[in-house]
Formats: sequence, C-alpha cells, structure tokens
Amino acid sequence: MEKLNVKAFGLACGIIWGGGMLIMGLVDTISTWGDVWGEVMASVYLGYAPTVAGSIIGGIWGFVDAGIGGMLLAWLYNKFLKAK
Repeated sequence: MEKLNVKAFGLACGIIWGGGMLIMGLVDTISTWGDVWGEVMASVYLGYAPTVAGSIIGGIWGFVDAGIGGMLLAWLYNKFLKAK
C-alpha cells in the first residue's frame, strides 16, 4: 500500500467540494432546484446565499473546509498505514 500525499489529497478534496458548493449556489440562484440544500449550507457556511456573491463565498468556505478535512483524512490514513 502506498502513502497518500497529504497536500495533494487535501487540495483535491477542496477543489471538488468548493466547486460543488459554487455550482449548487449558482443553480439555486437561477432556479428553485436546491433551495433546501441552500438553506442547510447557509446554516453551515457564513455568508453563503443563493446569489452569485454568496455562491463564491460558499465555494471559498467549501474549499477551505474540505481541504483541511481532506488533509486530516490523508494524514490519519498514513498513520494507520504505518501502524500496520
């Protein structure tokens, strides 16, 4: 088994989640699809709203949140791999 690159994994997680937050925010801006998603995410990420600016803020929050979470996940995986 190979170790995970902690920075690369964190960056990949951040890009995927941040991009998803941005896209979902923009979709919620132009339609009613995803209204409940937007309400839930607005309760998690300060500044997130179904607007263009709010979608960008949500994308940034999502990138940072998932980036840190991905780095922690890869670090923990590598620790368990080493312990084995």
